[in-house]
Amino acid sequence: MTHESTDLTPTRMLFLGDAALTDGFQLIGFETWPDPSTQQLEQVIGELLNTRTNAFVILDCRLAEKNARILERVRAEGGRIVVTEVPPLNEPDRFRSQIDKQVKRMLGSEQAG
Repeated sequence: MTHESTDLTPTRMLFLGDAALTDGFQLIGFETWPDPSTQQLEQVIGELLNTRTNAFVILDCRLAEKNARILERVRAEGGRIVVTEVPPLNEPDRFRSQIDKQVKRMLGSEQAG
């Protein structure tokens, strides 16, 4: 006997970042915010937290590196809101995601930095 979840609440998919990437994310169904400010980021994430909405959020590196307090809160809570990042178009080799550090720690890698 299998147990299936009856939670039919949809997960919101959001992209906040470089305007050059927003069209592609819109085509695959994401809500998008082109070139948002840190204030806009905090407003959108704050709304997700306040409404207890399930969400998958993709940020460009520029926003992810802002160290907004609200991102720290979301990452510390875990679960309902998943935040990940995409590399900058002009510097893809510079990409180092916060989730990379978490995965390395979980797998026991000594190079978690």
